[in-house]
Formats: sequence, structure tokens, C-alpha cells
Amino acid sequence: MDLDLRKLRYFVEVAEQLHFGRAAENLHITQPVLSRQINRLEHELGVSLFHRSSRQVSLTEAGEQLLEEARSLLAGADAAQRRVLAAGNGPRTLTVGFMAGLSVNRAINAFSDRYPDINVDIRRIEWYDQAEVIRDGVVDVAFVRPPIEDQGLWIRTLYTEPRLAVLPASHRFAGRRSLSIMELADDPVVMHLNASPAWDAFCNTDPRPDGRHPVPGPAIRTMDEKLEHVAAGRAITFLPESAAHYYVRRDVVCVPVTDIPPHPVCLAGPADRDTDLIEAFAETAVAIRPAA
Repeated sequence: MDLDLRKLRYFVEVAEQLHFGRAAENLHITQPVLSRQINRLEHELGVSLFHRSSRQVSLTEAGEQLLEEARSLLAGADAAQRRVLAAGNGPRTLTVGFMAGLSVNRAINAFSDRYPDINVDIRRIEWYDQAEVIRDGVVDVAFVRPPIEDQGLWIRTLYTEPRLAVLPASHRFAGRRSLSIMELADDPVVMHLNASPAWDAFCNTDPRPDGRHPVPGPAIRTMDEKLEHVAAGRAITFLPESAAHYYVRRDVVCVPVTDIPPHPVCLAGPADRDTDLIEAFAETAVAIRPAA
């Protein structure tokens, strides 16, 4: 059986809304039509995707799994369509992703000097989707910060950055020139929603050298939320040097931590879609990376 992308889009809308009426309105179709399409999808798959009652709609275990798979499939289909249209309608395009704080201008300018007929687009990515956007084809290649799920990807380390503790301006160590990680053992740390356990463990140095785990603080979705919690004194966090300098605020201070591993900056691309443009950009980025 071939999955119908239209039915998958209908399914994702219902799964995200958990309400057939609102989903139908967003899709600009009637609720009976939407219900029939979902029923057909369930029949084709041979599983129930939703628990339905007069009061609520919820996902079954199979529905939760399909939602995870469907988002990737639809993103990949959309990316493929964009690439095909770009190939047929104009100059070739390379989309480059980058994490907050990373400057990619030197690599892009050097690449554009070598390949002036290629249109280079850029897209900001986050800690929770930096692998997914590459695998799904939303970006062709990306500057990433490990830990990153490397299944289906190639990853090349470019350089490393020292890490800084980000503290509220009122913190007892705000005036220090450097710190040891153990001096911050009792401070709650910011957690990252939708991040892998490996990401939080690395970013928060968990466990600490004495084997203890840091105290978990508020969980955040964005860098702005992170800094607001730090400024309010609810938690501290750690950032690579470039990101810390990018987000300069008067109500937080950044202090180097001397005894934790630096944060690598890597270039990553899709193992199954390694085109001549991607390889050329990778060669350029490696050639101009900062000296160790």
C-alpha cells in the first residue's frame, strides 16, 4: 500500500488539533469529508489512529507513531517539491542551516565566489530539530552543535568553542573572571524541551565530576525563554562562546568555565543525498574554518 500524502496531511491536522471540527475548518473542507478520509486511512493501514468519544479525541499508540513518521514524510515531500521546482524554474539553490550564534557568512561568501551561479539560502535551526531538518531535506547542509543524532547523516568537526556560564547579574559569582563547574553545583540549570537526553546532559555537564547530577530548573523552548529565566534568577545555563556573545544583555553575565569540555561546531549533511553542491560547500567550509 502506498501512503496518500493528502490523507497524511489531514491526519496530522486532526492529530495536532485533536478536534475534527477545527481541523476541517483549517483544511477548508467539511467535517464529514475529513472524517471519511481519516476512516479510509485507518482502513488502509489496518489500525485505529484515534480514540473518539462524544467529549474528546485522542491519539492511539499507533496514531502517535504515525504522527511522528508523518511529519518527517511530509517535510521531506515538501522539500523534494521545492528542489524539483527550483531545478526546473531557475538557478540551482543550496539551503544552509545554522545554529544560533554561529556566523556562516565567511563560508557562504567563499562558496558564492567559487560558484556565482548558485543561489544560497539560509535557515536558522534549533537544538531540537538540527538533525531532522537535514534528514527531511528542509536544509541541504547545516552548521550544527553536537550532540546530534547522526543516523542518516555525515558530520565533520570544524572547530571547538569554550563554554561560558550564563548567570543572572545578581549572582554571587557574577564578578568572577572564571569559574570551576563544581562551584555551580547547587545552581538549578535550564532544561531544553524536545531535546535529546544527550543534549541536556552535555549542555549541563551531567553528571558533574563528583558524580552528582545538577538540579533541573525550568524547561524552555527558545533562547529568549532561557535568558529570561536566567535573568530572573530561576536557573543558570551554559553557552558556547559565540552564542553567549551573540545574546548580550545587561541583566545576565557570562563567565568562562575552565574545566568543562568545549562545544564542537560541525558541518552535517545527508548521507543519502550527498550532491556535488553539498560536497563543494563542505570543502569550502572546511578550508576556511578557524585555526585550531
